[in-house]
Amino acid sequence: MLWFIPGLIALIVGAELLVRGASKLALSFGISPLVVGLTVVAFGTSSPELAVSVQSAWSGRVDIALGNVVGSNLFNVLFILGVSALITPLVVHRQLVRQEIPLLVGASLLLWALAADGGISRWDGLIFVGLLLGYTVLVIRQSRRETAADREAGGDVPAMDEQAWDRHWGVQILLVVAGLALLILGSNWLVDAAVTLARQWGMSELIVGLTIVSIGTSLPEVATSVMAALRGERDIAVGNVVGSCLFNILAVLGVSASIAPSELLVPPSMPAFDIPVMVAVTVACLPIFFTGHLIARWEGGLFLAYYIAYTAYLILDATGHDAQAGFSMVMIGFVLPFTAVTLLVLAWRHWRTLRAGNSP
Repeated sequence: MLWFIPGLIALIVGAELLVRGASKLALSFGISPLVVGLTVVAFGTSSPELAVSVQSAWSGRVDIALGNVVGSNLFNVLFILGVSALITPLVVHRQLVRQEIPLLVGASLLLWALAADGGISRWDGLIFVGLLLGYTVLVIRQSRRETAADREAGGDVPAMDEQAWDRHWGVQILLVVAGLALLILGSNWLVDAAVTLARQWGMSELIVGLTIVSIGTSLPEVATSVMAALRGERDIAVGNVVGSCLFNILAVLGVSASIAPSELLVPPSMPAFDIPVMVAVTVACLPIFFTGHLIARWEGGLFLAYYIAYTAYLILDATGHDAQAGFSMVMIGFVLPFTAVTLLVLAWRHWRTLRAGNSP
């Protein structure tokens, strides 16, 4: 636990350097801040998940590798977006609603389907990696075309401050590299302290992966998205979360399954509970993001409350607490259906408003 404070400091400083360098790098290379958030920042801040899951898969700790991916995605959407939206309402770029969220839903459903037979094979992993490469090429080419079209049309394209000390692309790359290094170092210190504590408490490796490890490896995303929200870089704040979730499934799980000595055996509880919860959370993003293209503070609070409820369920289930059955009944029988109906009604009302506004 001695490394907790140094790790936290490293995360905060690293997030500041990464957001500054990445946002300036976007302007230097004609790439929009949203795409930088979806690629450079998202992939960089997900590197702790990649390192932990690959090492765990290679050493045979499959439960930690899989739990880290699913737990990180739940933490990214529910906790990070929740906290960021509580700080300031987040404006959602239309591209996320049209392209990235449907892709994330598709990747989550594909993971559920491949895990249903009890294992993730090397070929399954290669499919994920191939999809990641195709997606990365797609978004970069889209962004460069859109930026070039804006310049030709005389649109408002952000300009670089020629007097800024970080105006040169070499300095910006150094900022990104230094930020990533501090993020990885800080998260490793925190994860080491957390895993040691969890083992002392006698928790299973799957629960450790779904909670302690996934939270620890997602701390770079926390620091980066919160810092981006505070700095007004809302595209990076939201794009970082969505891009990280895609990276976790396609790259972290894909690479882990591709290089593992044998097939990654999926615990029965994952396709029966944890992965469906991840899919449901991802699908829930569609009506929230679609409604006004804004994540309001109350919606951020809803996300955060659901993450607390999910974590509470894992703890109650792991400890065999008597309250677990009643807690599950309330969540499944009332809270989840009520939330689903509320989101659908909001989406329907927004759709009706749009139709009324477009009608002659």
